[in-house]
Formats: sequence, structure tokens, C-alpha cells
Amino acid sequence: MTGEDRNYGPDRQETVYREGMLEGEPPEFPVAYEDLEERAREELDEEAFAYVAGGAGSESTVEANDRAFDAWQIVPRILRDVSDRDLSVELFGSEIPVPVFLAPIGVQSILHDEAELAVARAANAVGVPMISSSVSSYTMEEIADELETTGWFQLYWSADRDVAASFLERAEDAGFEAIVVTLDTPKMGWRERDIDLAYLPFLEGQGIRNYFEDEAFRDRLADDPWTDPETSLESFIDCFGDASLTWDDLSFLREHTDLPILLKGVLHPDDATRAIECGMDGLIVSNHGGRQVDGAIPALEALPEIAEAVGDDVPVLFDSGIRRGSDAVRAIALGADAVLLGRPYAYGLGIGGADGVEAVLRNFLADLDLTVGLSGRASVDGLDRSTIRRAER
Repeated sequence: MTGEDRNYGPDRQETVYREGMLEGEPPEFPVAYEDLEERAREELDEEAFAYVAGGAGSESTVEANDRAFDAWQIVPRILRDVSDRDLSVELFGSEIPVPVFLAPIGVQSILHDEAELAVARAANAVGVPMISSSVSSYTMEEIADELETTGWFQLYWSADRDVAASFLERAEDAGFEAIVVTLDTPKMGWRERDIDLAYLPFLEGQGIRNYFEDEAFRDRLADDPWTDPETSLESFIDCFGDASLTWDDLSFLREHTDLPILLKGVLHPDDATRAIECGMDGLIVSNHGGRQVDGAIPALEALPEIAEAVGDDVPVLFDSGIRRGSDAVRAIALGADAVLLGRPYAYGLGIGGADGVEAVLRNFLADLDLTVGLSGRASVDGLDRSTIRRAER
């Protein structure tokens, strides 16, 4: 799919300049990530902003994720025909128009009342695939009904196997095309901002609808969860994650879904190869955006080794620290087939609902399209290690 089909790159620039200079309508939403974050800080509730922006402990991993991109520099090439750029990629036999997925972010109702439904509408408008979270504010079925572009479902593996199996079955029935299993969160990390505010949105009833509407979860309860939310929330907290999981448990996933399965949270090449040996279909290199382990390895630093270890056997996606198009270019050049965008679109949702998310996505894709072309490449397939070099220290 070319840039002209989706108002990417130069077309996006021209639209913004014309609206600003000729019609007196400058961009409604901030363009730079830093300005977007600051606007969200000003407009969101303190607790909601802290929940999205915060990381584990001193947040050194969040900062390390950002710094890791500076270790790699793009090497532009000249006199190559880049007049028509192709951002599409193929994953699991399907063509995806752009190498960017909306990362699974839970409890989006703390940012905007329309939450994931607003994000789905923005994804539809721009053609960006969306990964829906287990702890969404609307049910997976409601989100799937709203979503017209590619949709994957992210599973938090419940300690109650009946609930986990039910989620897998529901996701497949709803029409999601792949399962993303987040394995770096058997328990939530030590997040100092949230602890300072004594804020956990689940205890306010946020992000629990997939559970409260699930038959297997409801079977755990004596009463309808909505009539006794306090007891039901305790049951949710009790079964949310499973710290006892081992490699032997992966067979459970395959027994309960025919969809492609990607493991999210992989940071070591040995874990990557073990996942393939266990029959998994894809990997997402991620440290949960720095939200789980303070002082963890930057996700980008882990990417090249993992990509080399698995080769072309399975798709490798990248998450944690993507802020601009140049970040995506570097991650893809280091071996990722596609990247996940998280905090930027969450801030867009918080300050402008569907319109805010759409603006963030259009700006990001315009930046990506231009960076691909200006680096001398005409397609995502052309992004390889020759596209970048290590920065001199």
C-alpha cells in the first residue's frame, strides 16, 4: 500500500501546512512526543497520567529504553528511486499495510470514556492494526465489533485455567487473528508513582469487564459480579496472573486455540529459541515499556541477538520505547518485522479521544514514511543492518 492511500508522509505534511497557513488552523494536537506527554500531564487526572507514564522503581528502564535508540544512527543513501514507498509487511499470511501495531494498553477508561472503542475507530481511519488488552474497559467482543482493521488479542494468563481457556475461545470467536501472551507480568512490578498515590485502577472497577462478563470467571462467584463488585474484584486480583507458569505450560495455549500465538516479554535469545521449540508462532521483544523490572536491559539492546537467534523462523516484533518514525526504522533495521506503539497513542486518547489517537497515528506514520524514503529505501523490506550503524562513543 502506498503512502498516497493513507495520507502519509509528504501528503500529511502538505495537509498540515495548508490548513495552518492558508486556513488558519494549526494542528489541534501536539506533534512532538514530549509536547504530547506534557499536554497529557496538564489535562489528565494525576493518577491516570502517573499510571500511563510511570515505570518500575526509579524508572531507569524507561529511560534506558529511550537512550538505547541513540546508540544507532541511520545512514541515508542517495539517488535511489523513493518516489513510491511501500510500508506494508506480511505476517502470518496476511498483508498488514504498515509495520506498526497499537500496543495492548489496559484500563483505557481512565484516559477517556470511549476508551478502546475510540482507539478502534482511529485505527480504522488510519489502517493501523490494534492489539486489544485482557484488562480493557470494554469487552473483547465490543472492541472486535468496532474494529475494521487487523485485530489481535493480548492474554494475561489467568491462574484460573478455566478463565484463561475461556478468554482464548472468546477471542477466537470474536474474530481476532492472533493471540499475544504477555509473560513478563505474572505479578505487577513495583511502580513507585502508583504506590505514592495508592492508585490501582482495577480496584475502582476499571479494566475488569472481560472478567465480569466471562462465564468461567462468573462460575467462581456466588453472586452476579456486578451486584457484589467488592468480592468479585478480590476474585479478579486473586486469579489475574500466574507466577507458577513454566515452559511446560505452553502446550495449554495450543490446546485451546488454533490462532497464531506470540509470546510478549522476551529479552533473552535462549528464551526466544525455546519458545520456537515449544511451537510458538512469534515473539515480541519487550520489557513492558519499563513498567516491570527496574534496571532491566533495554528492549532494543536485546533485539539484535534475538532476531539473529531465531532467523526467519518466526516473526519478531518490537515493543518498548517507540516514539517516532526514526525509532521504528532503527528497530526494523535491527531485525524487527514490525513495532508496537504505546504511550504516544495513549496520550492522544487522553487529550482528544478518537481524534487525538488518529492525529498521533497520522503524524507517526508520516514521520515513518518520510524517514524510510529519506534514508534511501523504498520499502520496509529494504530496512536492514546496512541502514544503520553504531554511534561512536
